[in-house]
Amino acid sequence: MTTLPLSLEHLVRPPKVESNKAAALFLFHGYGSNEEDLFSFAPELPPELCVISVRAPYPMHPYGYAWYAINFDANFGKWSDVEQAKESVGRMVTFIREAIEAYHLDTDKISLLGFSQGTVLSLAVALTYPEMVRNVIGLSGYIDENTLVESYKEKDHSHLKMYISHGKIDPVIPFSWAQRTPPFLEKLGVDFTFEEFPTGHGVSRENFYAMNAWLKSHI
Repeated sequence: MTTLPLSLEHLVRPPKVESNKAAALFLFHGYGSNEEDLFSFAPELPPELCVISVRAPYPMHPYGYAWYAINFDANFGKWSDVEQAKESVGRMVTFIREAIEAYHLDTDKISLLGFSQGTVLSLAVALTYPEMVRNVIGLSGYIDENTLVESYKEKDHSHLKMYISHGKIDPVIPFSWAQRTPPFLEKLGVDFTFEEFPTGHGVSRENFYAMNAWLKSHI
């Protein structure tokens, strides 16, 4: 499938099973990476999916991209640019809508897969715009309430399905941050699976196989 000129740069693996409107999986990479990173998963992902790996909008020096800036200050420590994060949530939503039309996707079968910073915003998209999303796979991330609109609690999240996983020795995003996710989702009535792995900030083969098995059963 030829990549179309949409609002964000991206790579596409078309579905290997013909259908009028395909189920889709959008991949959102982590801080300092690019669209080629998670796209390496594509050959092993379910054949009926249209897989779209998206590049974040903010270039970093000397290479890579970010969904929002993470600043390191001697006085204030590490902090995220929340306004930039919210802008990226809006960009993601716009892009998903563009892609649905451009690639003839099934609006009832839209899944998101994020890693790290991509997970933070994938969760923000799903919790803020639950009507757009069916499934979320969140790898090595967490829920940042600052990225959610105030009205998110009023939305119906009961149809959402989520697979959340995290490394117990993650030095970048502490495991304790990920542990806050299950109770948060329970309050919203989200159906989720939470798994931990004896790894750092990455996706082990065991983690990938577990995630992919979950995905296959939720398309």
